[in-house]
Amino acid sequence: MEACSRGIAWVRQTLTDWDLLDQGLDALLIAAELLSNAAKHAGGIRNLTLTHQDGLLQIAVTDPSPDPPQLRAHRPDSIGGHGVFLIDRLAQHWGTRPSGRGKTVWATLALRP
Repeated sequence: MEACSRGIAWVRQTLTDWDLLDQGLDALLIAAELLSNAAKHAGGIRNLTLTHQDGLLQIAVTDPSPDPPQLRAHRPDSIGGHGVFLIDRLAQHWGTRPSGRGKTVWATLALRP
């Protein structure tokens, strides 16, 4: 989980450098969920990218598993299992794309002007 902590710290610093931290708290949560899911369920984290363009912020995490994350029925009373649900609720769009033998899971958020 050290890679997750480093990834979250990098996202926080990058958003600070871009003067977007005040509107990037959802981005931190999404990054934490993407990183955690890659570490726990997909064989580890290969890459983390953060881009912003045309009023959109995109967070993307690449892992070695080709299996896409599954959005399951949300059970608020359960312990764990909320990650993809939170990403689905917070992101404007999210999805996956192939990356070598693995995949990249990405989420896009709209930035305020």
